[in-house]
Amino acid sequence: MREIGIGMVGAGRGAELHMAGYDRVYGVAVRRRAICGHTPERLRSAQKRFGFEYTTLEFEDLLRDPKIDVIDICTPPYVHREQIEKALAAGKHVICEKPLTGYFGRPGDPQPIGDAVSKQKMYAALLADIEGLKTAVAAAGVRFMYAENYIYAPAIQKAGDILRAKKSRILYMKGEESLQGSSSALAGDWRKSGGGSLIRVGAHPLAAILWLKRTEARTHGEIIRVKSVSAETGRVTSRLTAYEHRHIAARPRDVEDISTVTLTFSDGTQAVIHATDVLLGGSRNAVQIYANDAVIDCNLTLTDHMRTYLLDEDGMDGVSFSEMLPVKTGWNRPFVEDEILRGYTNEMQDFMECVAYDRAPRSDFELAYDTVRLIYAAYAAAETGERINL
Repeated sequence: MREIGIGMVGAGRGAELHMAGYDRVYGVAVRRRAICGHTPERLRSAQKRFGFEYTTLEFEDLLRDPKIDVIDICTPPYVHREQIEKALAAGKHVICEKPLTGYFGRPGDPQPIGDAVSKQKMYAALLADIEGLKTAVAAAGVRFMYAENYIYAPAIQKAGDILRAKKSRILYMKGEESLQGSSSALAGDWRKSGGGSLIRVGAHPLAAILWLKRTEARTHGEIIRVKSVSAETGRVTSRLTAYEHRHIAARPRDVEDISTVTLTFSDGTQAVIHATDVLLGGSRNAVQIYANDAVIDCNLTLTDHMRTYLLDEDGMDGVSFSEMLPVKTGWNRPFVEDEILRGYTNEMQDFMECVAYDRAPRSDFELAYDTVRLIYAAYAAAETGERINL
């Protein structure tokens, strides 16, 4: 089998997580052809660390390279749409980090757009944008792979296996991703991020819930869609004094830092998603499933695989404990095989097999489309205080 050449776009945290997945791919030869970004120093560091053959500041270099089969997009969401369209037009397979896209402003918008532009306007514009992407993906003749790691987490996959085997009926689901904010300077600006906690971290449990409901529907030969969305969003960390804010990394300018979304499906069942930037002590990533004949708790983090007690952090600079955990002293529960438990290994294995064997991924464009559509429906619902019927 020939090698599959990877062209990575972005050299930040997303690229690091994807490369951890590529490191464990087996049965398919992966060639780390090139990495593209806008900071030469960071690119050189990434090249040395991950083994790319060359670096470039020009995205078009990846598109012109005949040895690159897949464009892996790990850039901020405001450039996703343009990069996806260009990659598809060049005949490259596409891996795209979440979210698929968003609303990042239009000429003449008052500033800051997160406070000044109607979420209903954003929702309408987003729908038009993703319809255009849907057409481009369908016409391209290549694979679009949505990099939603929750879908590939072993706990979520095992839940899917159980639901299929028992032919269970899902009655209610809860999903959460919460932490103490983002390390990205762009996270607080709607123009760059397309929203706050809901789109940045809530997209994960939302996508998992949609995938699990799709699994139930396909098991029974049915089609189950989201019928309506209601939501509440808020910005609460801005009320803190500088001293009160000292432990929380969230710095929202015009985005939300707390959000709760309720989905009602066409079969009458419901799901609730929580996404916040106000959780100290690491990150919480979980999905709970209440079925007619089972209860399934999927706890991605924090896990209980390992506990540590340290009196100091001497020599620990290169040892990762937990996402967004500021200290390693005292009692802690370190991540163990994080790239496996949160799905990055299974994700890249699936994507490389999809390219090698020309088959559809588990996490596809339909899931990317539905996830971002529902996020913006939730923003519109939170603004109006009314349920959005789909």
